[in-house]
Amino acid sequence: MYFIKYRISLLLLVLFSSAQAQPRKYAIHTVAFYNFENLFDTINDPTTHDDEWTPKGAQHWTIEKYVQKLQNLSKVLSEIGTPENPNAPTFIGGSEIENRGVLEDLIKEPKLLDYDYGIIHFDSPDKRGIDVALLFQKKYFKPTSFSNIPLYVYKTEMLAEEEKSNEAEEAAIETDKKSNRVFTRDQLLVSGFLDGEEVHIIINHWPSRSGGEKATSRFREAAGLLNRKIIDSLQQINPQAKVITMGDLNDGPYNKSVKVALGAKPKKAEVPELGTFNPFEEMAKRGLGTIAFRDSWDIFDQIIVTASLIKPDFTSFRFWKAGIFNKSYLIQASGQFKGYPLRHSQTEVGFSDHFPVYIYLIKQM
Repeated sequence: MYFIKYRISLLLLVLFSSAQAQPRKYAIHTVAFYNFENLFDTINDPTTHDDEWTPKGAQHWTIEKYVQKLQNLSKVLSEIGTPENPNAPTFIGGSEIENRGVLEDLIKEPKLLDYDYGIIHFDSPDKRGIDVALLFQKKYFKPTSFSNIPLYVYKTEMLAEEEKSNEAEEAAIETDKKSNRVFTRDQLLVSGFLDGEEVHIIINHWPSRSGGEKATSRFREAAGLLNRKIIDSLQQINPQAKVITMGDLNDGPYNKSVKVALGAKPKKAEVPELGTFNPFEEMAKRGLGTIAFRDSWDIFDQIIVTASLIKPDFTSFRFWKAGIFNKSYLIQASGQFKGYPLRHSQTEVGFSDHFPVYIYLIKQM
């Protein structure tokens, strides 16, 4: 069995600094994020807008389709980060998740069951009922605290004025009728110990571009500022706090929400002592992407780390490298959207409209 074959307390990765040098042994963990794209069960929840994802809904979402979706996702999740690390990801951040129940079904899939994943999930105020969550391998990570931190953004009169010309776009922004609060996902903060070292993980799904990129940009900028506030609070307690923030940011690495509000830098040399490093900006400059729209690629899915994780020594866990998991089976092979991520359609369950992303953490043994 795959799991038994690689059943070791830590995977030892051998790297050579030169042909003559003695080999150095490293422990390695994969950290992944994946937008599951509409991971809904088939049960109608009267408190959310999930009618589309029911047997009688527009998607004709049956038990058979739901089971296929779980099988598809489990295949992807079990393979992210290979072959550099044959073990499945130690951490999996996810978004577009209807409830805890679908996650419980997911981790019971045969391809994931032996990894014994734990779940941290909260229901969010998103009107579609989609949330973020963290899956983690229990034998490696011991959570000590977790909380859902709400993002408060409001639809102003100015924004409403901008949208008057397009009623469909205006309707796409769900708000509270009394306060004008825009309903969006909370940010999930999880703290704990990875093989004895304290780490903090933030899972994000920032406000969408429904209503127009320009009109909604300030919502994502607010999300970036909230992310920065969370990181600041952790660094006030411990300036060397190891923080990983990841998610579907609905903005690219170069947008104001990431570059200015969060303050992520694309090069390690540019990162200040308490700053953040975004390895995905350089990938975006090379034309890589996790999502495609009108034949244009962008990287909405990102994993960003604090300066404490990019120090040159590897005496404790540090960032090694990052990647986009875009295996051929995840790509549409024909038709109008050939080359795009293979998402759900009326004729095929598919995987997601996003590719997953990942980073490696390594430590010298």
